[in-house]
Amino acid sequence: MAGKKLINDAAIRDAAAAGDTTVVVPRDAIVTPLARDTARERGITIVVGELAGTLTGPVPAAVENVVAIGSDHGGFEFKEVLKTWLSEKGWKVVDVGTESPRSCDYPDFAYAVARIVSDERAGYGIMIDGAGIGSAIVCNKVPGIRAASAYNEFTAWNARAHNNVNVLTLGSRSLGIEVCKRVVSTFLDTSFEGGRHERRVRKMQDVEDRFSRQP
Repeated sequence: MAGKKLINDAAIRDAAAAGDTTVVVPRDAIVTPLARDTARERGITIVVGELAGTLTGPVPAAVENVVAIGSDHGGFEFKEVLKTWLSEKGWKVVDVGTESPRSCDYPDFAYAVARIVSDERAGYGIMIDGAGIGSAIVCNKVPGIRAASAYNEFTAWNARAHNNVNVLTLGSRSLGIEVCKRVVSTFLDTSFEGGRHERRVRKMQDVEDRFSRQP
């Protein structure tokens, strides 16, 4: 990530102190989740340089009800069921593939889900493969993503309430579709509690930031 500009919480606070309402960042800049949260709180719009002029307001508000969903061949059938089910519950669903049960590589689709969430084109992401573990590893390589492989309602609740997770990964070979629905419902219906957990999530982000800073 050498050479990429890091936009952190301090940069947004400096912009707010200067009276700015827009912060323009390079397309490949790394914007930390805390910086995005501060921008929302301060009414500052983060605009990607190449997209300047096309964004009319804060991106997060526009994607609050958007879920990016993807799968490999092992999770394809579950993805199709969950996609329809989420739409019926009022969510706008962005399907990144795969498009069939033909064998494919889960990292390609896990990355696509994570990138959409990281770019703030979706508020949440869901990725389904055979076990949910590999996809979580991939998603967590993307800046700004906190992915968790939840296997019941408690772990889904904990992931959101305590860890502020924004991507849920599921295993189609370890969970039934009805369990997946309950896990997804809990994940999407649970809010981050903040408080003492915010301090811990900040420490998670600090680890990422240490490896994102220019030498």
